[in-house]
Amino acid sequence: MSTILIIGACGQIGTELTKKLRNLYGNNNVIASDIREGDAEFVSSGPFEVVNALDFDQIANVVKKHNIEEVYLMAALLSATAEKNPAFAWDLNMNSLFHVLNLAKEGKIKKIFWPSSIAVFGPTTPKQNTPQYTIMEPSTVYGISKQAGERWCEYYNKIYGVDVRSIRYPGLISWSTLPGGGTTDYAVDIYHKALNEGAYTCFLSEDTRLPMMYMDDAVRATIEIMQAPTAQIKIRSSYNLSAMDFTPKEIAETIQQHIPDFTISYEPDFRQKIADSWPQSIDDSKAREDWNWKHDYDLKNMTSDMLEHLESMAE
Repeated sequence: MSTILIIGACGQIGTELTKKLRNLYGNNNVIASDIREGDAEFVSSGPFEVVNALDFDQIANVVKKHNIEEVYLMAALLSATAEKNPAFAWDLNMNSLFHVLNLAKEGKIKKIFWPSSIAVFGPTTPKQNTPQYTIMEPSTVYGISKQAGERWCEYYNKIYGVDVRSIRYPGLISWSTLPGGGTTDYAVDIYHKALNEGAYTCFLSEDTRLPMMYMDDAVRATIEIMQAPTAQIKIRSSYNLSAMDFTPKEIAETIQQHIPDFTISYEPDFRQKIADSWPQSIDDSKAREDWNWKHDYDLKNMTSDMLEHLESMAE
């Protein structure tokens, strides 16, 4: 059994991933870490270390202390937040990756998961069924850092034999964690506002179509690509990953099937420009062929599950 370190465990994906990995492998085999402690229940559910992802020595010490074999590097500054602080976003998103890649190069880690994003694509990328291999001219700091990261992952695998695996997440939707500064986060916030206020003002226009995925599917994909035999992982930059695509208008209509009086209005802001530079749908056939990826959730059953969980949390 491998001992796993999650860096950025208190973030949107990290929280869910930690819980799932602990269920699978046991609490003591999964070390959660972040720059500061999360809520008390999360921190007390298993080993937790305060680690700054920018500090190589801190990461190296935790890897040595716990005999870590696998690292999931989930620390990052997301798209909308990164635009407000480009220099820090570049520093965090790139140097944290170098620290982990270099530990693997030195033989101190056996396997790495590093998330990429649809932000690697840009305005010149084909919008529909965006292929695995295509034009990538990202126009955001987040996208630039993720594209550069993909190239470095591929390089470290080819030159040093580092077993690094990656998927390009679409927009992710979860009931258990609040939005974390991403352009697709409207699709999380809309459910909270629908239940609590009966109305939502969207920061994207009604017909902005984007690729999305329910968090349950995203976490499962993350674990499945790490569990797959090495021979099946044929792409070492990052795999396209997809489940569904929809517009704010379509998600609102699905919510109205459960909450008929729910209303939505639109006031696009700076995030509209970011969303317009991204694909509308993704071709993830390589992931489906290579390591048998399959999604479980579409817009309809995701909406039912989201509202059910949020309602039970409010009781």
